Amino acid sequence: MKTRALLFLFCTSSVWGQTPEVRTAQFNLKKSVAIEGYDPVSYFDNKPLEGLNDLKITHRGVTYLFASAANLTKFKGNPEKYEPAYGGWCAYAMGETGEKVKIAPETYEIVDGKLNLFYNFWGTNTLKDWNKNEAALKAKVDQNWKKFVK
Repeated sequence: MKTRALLFLFCTSSVWGQTPEVRTAQFNLKKSVAIEGYDPVSYFDNKPLEGLNDLKITHRGVTYLFASAANLTKFKGNPEKYEPAYGGWCAYAMGETGEKVKIAPETYEIVDGKLNLFYNFWGTNTLKDWNKNEAALKAKVDQNWKKFVK
């Protein structure tokens, strides 16, 4: 029986990729909250909204805020759909250099059904650079992110 339980835990953690502790350490969190407090579901409605402190959930170690109870419910139904790609770090930087770079939460693109966030400060908008070379960067970003999710 112990062997089956250990096998289940191993397979489960392999599917999920990371423990909550590792996810928390790898995610881009500000004051312990993902996406700088923005509602992850709102991006899929093409309207990034700041979440409310009284509408939150912690999913596998990462806390998210929501702008509405309806969005919180949607997230609960399919959290993997709404979680940001690459731990919420800048997708361009992760693809270009394999580095974790902060994001501007209103600079984003949905790529292959996943929320990708980008750096946009001091006249540098990496979403523009991403769009110029998306295919090559997309191939590299997935590989580079694997360094962090061992």
